Amino acid sequence: MKKSIVKIVCCVMLVIPSFLSANDIKGLNVLVNSGNPQTQAMAMVLSLMSIKKHNKKVNIVLCSKAGDLADKNIKGVPVKRPNGKAPSAKQHLRLLIKLGANVEVCPLYLPNAKKDKSVLLKGVSIAKPPVVAGRLLNKNYQNITF
Repeated sequence: MKKSIVKIVCCVMLVIPSFLSANDIKGLNVLVNSGNPQTQAMAMVLSLMSIKKHNKKVNIVLCSKAGDLADKNIKGVPVKRPNGKAPSAKQHLRLLIKLGANVEVCPLYLPNAKKDKSVLLKGVSIAKPPVVAGRLLNKNYQNITF
């Protein structure tokens, strides 16, 4: 009995700090370069949940084919969800911008896609590599790449 209590106390002591530190996290850095609609949708859904359910700050950088999400002239591809709804990653991105997410395209996207900043959705800017690198190194943020 005494050994069981000691084991339980040890487990609790290990779990509580990780739980408390998760609450200390300020937000999420999301790097998206995939052109796959399902992958893009998952990146946007997790970003939305970070803001809506966990009240965290979200920074999104769109590179390569994912940069097309920020192009106001390109229609989004609907992705069917388990609940039957079929929103596009672009619809989620617009909502993320409204909710205060910081959304940027990588500086290589526009010149390599032969576009200029006039095609970007309102609220999307061009990323500055030193700033993005600083965010990625900030221990108060979790980094995730799609």
